[in-house]
Amino acid sequence: MSNELRVIISGGGTGGHIFPAVSIANAIKQLQPEAKILFVGALGRMEMQRVPAAGYEIKGLPIQGFDRKNLLKNIKVLYKIWKSQRMARQIISDFRPQVAVGVGGYASGPTLNMAAEKGIPCLLQEQNSYAGVTNKLLAKKAAKICVAYEGMERFFPADKIMLTGNPVRQQLLDTKISKDDALRSFGLDPLYKTVLIVGGSLGARTINESVLSHLDHIRQSEVQFIWQTGKYYHAQIMEQLNKVGKPDNMVVTDFISDMGAAYQSADIVVSRAGAGSISEFCLLGKPVILVPSPNVAEDHQTKNALALVSKQAALYVKDVEAPQLLLPLAIDTVKDDAKLKSLSEHILQMALPNSAEIIAKEVIKLANNGNERY
Repeated sequence: MSNELRVIISGGGTGGHIFPAVSIANAIKQLQPEAKILFVGALGRMEMQRVPAAGYEIKGLPIQGFDRKNLLKNIKVLYKIWKSQRMARQIISDFRPQVAVGVGGYASGPTLNMAAEKGIPCLLQEQNSYAGVTNKLLAKKAAKICVAYEGMERFFPADKIMLTGNPVRQQLLDTKISKDDALRSFGLDPLYKTVLIVGGSLGARTINESVLSHLDHIRQSEVQFIWQTGKYYHAQIMEQLNKVGKPDNMVVTDFISDMGAAYQSADIVVSRAGAGSISEFCLLGKPVILVPSPNVAEDHQTKNALALVSKQAALYVKDVEAPQLLLPLAIDTVKDDAKLKSLSEHILQMALPNSAEIIAKEVIKLANNGNERY
């Protein structure tokens, strides 16, 4: 075997798949700077822009998911799956990887299937507490399955599972700014408790409605707020706030570029329950109210949230109940120091640090035929 490490990483479709994939690649490069890494994604999906922006080459497959509403369209989908498998086989033949990594998403199916067919060891990384369809289908062919939650034996063979956690944005953990300075950077007063509201981009609608329906409550709360609306909703929200008056104790922005400062500012966070965000809250010990998005496969965000709630590590509000319950709960909780302390202590106990490095070492070990050579 050549001394040069060659790794294929496949998957994507959402930031929740792409970010861990890039983090694993970066960790492999830290351990073996000469490693050659090739990504394989789905044409038209966000990985085709995000991965090159992170400095890695990516090949695109024409694969897409089945259309459950219009079955006739699936004839075209089946052709694209067949074509993607042929293209994946050619990519693997040309690149000659020693190991393949799948992070979930459409492209990882044909890529890891073809890798396994050629006898190349495969590692899966599952971010959620409820396994994705692609990873469940690939599990029998994988040599190792890295997971972020306990109890994943109900989806995967127990002897292949390794509890590693999810890689998170390293800059969040490296934030040096003090809480007071972070608050001042948002124009806020360090003397007041602070609620950070982040709804994602398109997934922010219900959380945004919850805020708009409680503006008077917010004004009278003696609490301050940082509200990330998402770019898609921002203009419409600002128009509404201009009509009724934006509360003085609230900073409103479409996008927060420095999430490290935002998390440092917050006494509690209101968020969707994506796996990556939850891993960040665990590592930072940040009290959080989770509002799972109902518009995700297998309702996995609810399952992610309940995994924390069962250990008293987070609060949870159903999407349908959020417009009535979310803001009053956030205001009451942020004023309750004992509750904040309890949430912080319990969520810290769920943290799994150094995930990207642990997974990268496992990838290299598989490439080295089971021998640990970093």
